[in-house]
Amino acid sequence: MSKERRVLVTGATGQQGGAVARALVARGHRVRAICRRPESDSARRLAAAGVEVVAGDLDDAASVTQAASGVDTMFLMGNSYEAGTDAETRQGITAANAAKAAGIGHLIYSSVADADRKTGIPHFDSKFRVEQHIAGLGVPYTISAPVAFMENTVAPWALDGLRQGVYAAALPPGRVLQQICLADIGAFVAALAERREQVFGRRFDIAGDELSGEDQVRILSEVLRRPIGYQELPIAAMRQQSEDAARMYEWFDRTGYDADIASLRRDFPKIGWHRYADWARGFDWSVLDKAGG
Repeated sequence: MSKERRVLVTGATGQQGGAVARALVARGHRVRAICRRPESDSARRLAAAGVEVVAGDLDDAASVTQAASGVDTMFLMGNSYEAGTDAETRQGITAANAAKAAGIGHLIYSSVADADRKTGIPHFDSKFRVEQHIAGLGVPYTISAPVAFMENTVAPWALDGLRQGVYAAALPPGRVLQQICLADIGAFVAALAERREQVFGRRFDIAGDELSGEDQVRILSEVLRRPIGYQELPIAAMRQQSEDAARMYEWFDRTGYDADIASLRRDFPKIGWHRYADWARGFDWSVLDKAGG
């Protein structure tokens, strides 16, 4: 294995940050997680898995600088759905500045694929503003930019539909969308931490597969051994819930992600790179047996 890294992970109690923390621990690296509530159940589970949990908040530069003391790498991510796009940008800039103040030798920022292409999607733009700030900081950095998560299939808002035999999305059934599973994001970030100088200043759009809604329901039907149908949700209905999400799905239909999957598999062969069918076969579908999710 490469030299042991000491990595500070933000967002470790969530899906993506948790996947990063798990991948780093599995590769033998020392992981520290900064959490607003170290006493929470999710933080306790991290500690039980060998992660050092420290208190801190991305809005509090001093707490981030303290948490970053003694580590050589930092994984930084935001959550626009929880904090809002303006807050995500503010927190990202504050935390990046704190990382520089702490002398971090490698800052890995999690953005989103194609955020650098003026999509007009609010939560893409908020992440890109952080990217631009990091690029001008003068610290060694790498951008990891994943596409849509395969795990969105089993997001809380999707489970009831699956229980009823329906997978719904605001795209035509034949429209192809690139996706990636959380485990591959975690493994990729671990690879970036290990490669270090080889990836300084680089931006990677990352994806594991590309398939249509029709493809997804065919795979889900095979894995679940019961028919799953596809339902196209109207953009107007989504817009009533979220203008941000509506703009994103309109962009998915009009343009869509274009990560170079073949190059990723060639240049990072040890990641594993799950196809959607691989992910679906490995997922614990007992979640569908739990009423109400």
